[in-house]
Amino acid sequence: MRFFKKKSVSPVIPQETSNQIILEGHGSRPISAHARVSHHIIDVPTGEHVKFSKLLSCCQRCFTKENLKEQALLIATISSVVLGIAIGIALRTLKCVGNERVGGCRITREDITYIDFPGQIFINILKMLILPLIVSSIISSLAQLDGQSAGKMGIRALVYYLGTTLLAAILGIILVLTIRPGTRGGTVEINPNSKAAEGRTIDTVLDLFRNLFPENIVEATFRSSGTDLKVNRTFILRPNETRYNITIYTPVVGKRDGINVLGLLLFCIIFGILISRLKEKAIILKHFFEAMLEVVMQLVRIAMVYSPIGVFFLIVAKMLEMDNLGDFVGSLGLYMATVLAGLFIHGFIVLPLLLFAITRINSFKYIRGMSQALVTAFGTGSSSATLPVTYRCVEEKNHIDPRISRFVLPVGATVNMDGTALYEAVAAIYIAQLNGIPLNAVKIIVTSLTSTLASIGAASIPQAGLVTMVIVLNALGLPPEEVRTIYAVDWLLDRFRTAINVFGDSIGCAIVQHLSRKELRVLDDEIAAANVDTNHSATILPVLVPVNADYNSSKPDGNVIDPANHKLFSSTTA
Repeated sequence: MRFFKKKSVSPVIPQETSNQIILEGHGSRPISAHARVSHHIIDVPTGEHVKFSKLLSCCQRCFTKENLKEQALLIATISSVVLGIAIGIALRTLKCVGNERVGGCRITREDITYIDFPGQIFINILKMLILPLIVSSIISSLAQLDGQSAGKMGIRALVYYLGTTLLAAILGIILVLTIRPGTRGGTVEINPNSKAAEGRTIDTVLDLFRNLFPENIVEATFRSSGTDLKVNRTFILRPNETRYNITIYTPVVGKRDGINVLGLLLFCIIFGILISRLKEKAIILKHFFEAMLEVVMQLVRIAMVYSPIGVFFLIVAKMLEMDNLGDFVGSLGLYMATVLAGLFIHGFIVLPLLLFAITRINSFKYIRGMSQALVTAFGTGSSSATLPVTYRCVEEKNHIDPRISRFVLPVGATVNMDGTALYEAVAAIYIAQLNGIPLNAVKIIVTSLTSTLASIGAASIPQAGLVTMVIVLNALGLPPEEVRTIYAVDWLLDRFRTAINVFGDSIGCAIVQHLSRKELRVLDDEIAAANVDTNHSATILPVLVPVNADYNSSKPDGNVIDPANHKLFSSTTA
């Protein structure tokens, strides 16, 4: 092929002063809109024109009417978060100290409750859908799998959950030991004789197993087991008539309001596997839960229309409830920065790299597909309440197989708490630094392991990590009362770590699907073969077998009725 330049004038090509390249030879392909095929004359645009055309085409794709309509809900939700923060800060100038309007203030604590009301309605709507969504999604997904495939998928999901949660805890420990936020703001005096009755590690572990095996599956839909410590005061009189006051904590197992998610998960997993083993005998149950899931997902789509309004009022109310904006500076501000840095590194560096290394999926596109769920998680502060939105983003935006997502997501919303594990590790060591308590290597290892296990036991409800923080503090020998040190900023950190928890669940779906592609392909082949057999029987058998032998034999000419098209054909030629 030979190249040379010349100034060309052609009736086909407009006269231009730019250089053109003429290609002689066969197989040349024009790359310009002004190319003349007979002479293979090609306009060569400059680099600036190429960049501008790419940018223009990208903008045209992003701002098309169809794309804007598709992303309208996401844009509205993000706007509601930004407006909620801005308006909440602006209204703080009108906030009253108590419930009385004194000194020109206008917004009392009672008014904040009213402002929060639309947001609470939104959370209630999402929580209302949690129970039918968990039950129908797990049972319908496992009913489509065989027991061996479900077992392999479950093991892969659990390995991913435990691995990423432990990685998050280790990352948090590295950051808090490097930045040392607790050494920047002095120490706090603590009463060494004070004890906490919020809970003990052994009681929390026992509650975990009690909830895994509920005594009543119906009761598990609205109540769970929990251990409370009853305070007994004992007076001891010594021989010298000195009386001592001893406080004894007695564990009392009781019931707490709320869905027992762990018990329901275990029951639904076993129930779905048994349906898949019974095959045709349980086909009615399988179809029932599949139809139920479709109905619930339609309800989710309807509920999400209200999400921008609900998120807006939730953010405004939380900004007004905060007592002092000064809590975000100083030692506590540095603690917040440490937690947020860890969440950012884990959520947008570690997890995307893990996703790309295993699946070769474009992480940026995957994050963009999950944006609606991440914003909703930030607004609600609950991974369970965000579960309906997570389903939509994973299946519709990122095209994850429903058989994977409907099994992995409900389990992940309960046991996969990467953000919570990182937060608990940072908070525990921060409190130790704040009180001048040194931690050796053994205690740091205990912190990482305890943070991982405590996050698994945390309920997927707002600020549950603050409750399980007591387990980590007890393991380190720190006073659990010091949770109050970080309570002022926990509401904000809770929203960020919830978003990371939800994103970690979605990454798990993609990884488990990639590792389970062989099992899914076998299942697809079995379904396709079954459909072929069904169609073959439906089209051939009616032609070979007469509909009614008595009716056909009564015809004088011996004709037979073809049931496929209700036409007569001669029995002699058939």
